[in-house]
Amino acid sequence: MSGAAHDVAAMEASLVAVADAGVDVRHALFDRFFAVFPDRRASFMIVDASSRRMTDETLQMMLGLAKGEGWVWPLVAELVFTHRAYGPLPIAEYDAFIDMTVEELGTASGAGWSAAAAAAWRRQAEALKAMIRQARAEWESAMPVGTPQPAG
Repeated sequence: MSGAAHDVAAMEASLVAVADAGVDVRHALFDRFFAVFPDRRASFMIVDASSRRMTDETLQMMLGLAKGEGWVWPLVAELVFTHRAYGPLPIAEYDAFIDMTVEELGTASGAGWSAAAAAAWRRQAEALKAMIRQARAEWESAMPVGTPQPAG
């Protein structure tokens, strides 16, 4: 089994452990996120809906990266562009959310969290962070924030 296949297997095993435990990771994740970034709560019109989507998308993107899925880059690029509507989000918020997602997944996995799973999720978290930085740089280059765009 290749390194990528090992990562995928370890990551999927941790997701099964969370499902078996019946834990909804998003509650603890968003509690932590808002504790660190309390001003960000006002950006969420409906926390329940947003927390479901953001948690699921973050986990799916990391698992997709491990699987070498081609849909991850377009989704990341689109989400980074969409998030521009909330103003200049510090990269530290993206990083913290991704790191907290992995940490809460580990907590929720309980005994199902292995060193292999932790390492696999961390590798994919770092890859996702790099992809977000790339998308931000490309959007800023193509469409700097605050500059008028031609009418279509």
